[in-house]
Amino acid sequence: MIKSELVLKIAEQNPHLYQRDVEKIVNAILDTIADALARGDRVELRGFGAFSVKKRDARTGRNPRTGASVSISEKVVPVFKTGKEMRQRLNAPAPKVLKAAAAQ
Repeated sequence: MIKSELVLKIAEQNPHLYQRDVEKIVNAILDTIADALARGDRVELRGFGAFSVKKRDARTGRNPRTGASVSISEKVVPVFKTGKEMRQRLNAPAPKVLKAAAAQ
């Protein structure tokens, strides 16, 4: 699902809101999360997961084409860890109806 599909789905579920307003809300949420990560803060959404940043040290890598050594500078990368409820939802056992149909 891409951002525009998310906006459409939320707008469908909330017919009292205009699509442009839903888009502003989604953008505001994502911008707030990105700003917090840029400051080095952790963003936790209970039941969903936690966004944080992790520092990767500088290292020496290899150019796969030539095999030459390449220095890779240190960088900060975003990390997402799923929450307990999300993990349980993703790993829930499949309904028996689907298991029986898949076995045939």
